[in-house]
Amino acid sequence: MTEPFDAVDVIRAKRDGGEVPEAALRWMIDAYTRGYVADAQMSAFAMAVLLRGMTREEIRVMTDAMIASGERMSFAGLGKRTADKHSTGGVGDKITLPLAPLVAAFGVAVPQLSGRGLGHTGGTLDKLESIPGWRAALSNDELMAQLRDVGAVICAAGAGLAPADKKLYALRDVTGTVEAIPLIASSIMSKKIAEGTEALVLDVKFGSGAFMKDPAAARELARTMVALGEDSGVRTTALLTDMSTPLGLAIGNANEVRESVEVLAGGGPADVVELTVALAREMLALAGLPDADPAAALADGRAMDAWRAMIAAQGGDPDAALPAPRETHTVTAARDGVVSRLDAYTFGVAAWRLGAGRARAEDPVVHAAGIDLHAKPGDRVAAGQPLFTLGADDASRFARAIEALEGAYEIAAEAPEPRPLIAERIAA
Repeated sequence: MTEPFDAVDVIRAKRDGGEVPEAALRWMIDAYTRGYVADAQMSAFAMAVLLRGMTREEIRVMTDAMIASGERMSFAGLGKRTADKHSTGGVGDKITLPLAPLVAAFGVAVPQLSGRGLGHTGGTLDKLESIPGWRAALSNDELMAQLRDVGAVICAAGAGLAPADKKLYALRDVTGTVEAIPLIASSIMSKKIAEGTEALVLDVKFGSGAFMKDPAAARELARTMVALGEDSGVRTTALLTDMSTPLGLAIGNANEVRESVEVLAGGGPADVVELTVALAREMLALAGLPDADPAAALADGRAMDAWRAMIAAQGGDPDAALPAPRETHTVTAARDGVVSRLDAYTFGVAAWRLGAGRARAEDPVVHAAGIDLHAKPGDRVAAGQPLFTLGADDASRFARAIEALEGAYEIAAEAPEPRPLIAERIAA
């Protein structure tokens, strides 16, 4: 078969700042997925995109071509509205865990296809695998049955969704093109649109522990993704949220599950509750329930009932004891004052060094490892008071984690200026 386009022509067009015609761009994605376009050529194209950018139309076409590379799910036969959430990732970001059952408590189906952690950010599936018996892999029939019966599913995405993205994602990681906003937006949205949800809320983070450090870049990413969703017929909004400080008091796997259960029981840290409720309001409004009160469902136990049903449906025991670390080490305040800074990125790296994360996709995680914070910015502490506790199964891991945390936290005489957790809401 003679190919209708040439990869070198497509690369040159983008390298020189031109707009790639729709047919050529669709061919490029398809030919790369088929293996006709080589990794070296797609690497050159990705770098050209990073340096030259893409028009809104090019990003739409590329996203659509990535969706077309695989299967597309449909929840049309469920008889329920569907809504989903995607976070760009952070430190202590366990929001999916309380959020999915909370939204399901209102009769909205939440098909939350999630991933694993890599580097300093944790993965939702790794956290849930702390629960004895819980399994991430579900067949499409099991997924549909659970959405019908329970309303919420958190599971691994099937290999059939947007295979072009899987291939391109791995390439971006090793070619210095991870930061290209058109590539990030098309990667996230091709998977989310292929999942077949009717409504999508994006939690786009900025700050030290976020993928996008700069608020302006995070805003551009959020606007690009909202436009992509709307162009594809998915009702989409985004919240820009601050990830300068870890979210909640737990960073790890089992301890983040424990904290999520506290939120579902009507307690938990104020920031985790605030973001969970705000995202739930967005999802419920997009699903046609603008007057729903998610805070009430946390208080009266409905969300907890949905959580227990969701965990049990996937083989987990919601009453089982969660893994606890064999070794702990507590760091205390050197002086009296107010905690003025806890750097999210560095605390994420320290938790990873304790065993809570992985350096390579095939590495195992230690579910009991992590960090429990005892104070957050704005909290007053006395000399000798615990600031945070490190947990690991092997005490030899503490030295490198403590080394990572040097300079990552500060105690000042005065409280820092409070920063809003939710900076902005972005809609079409």
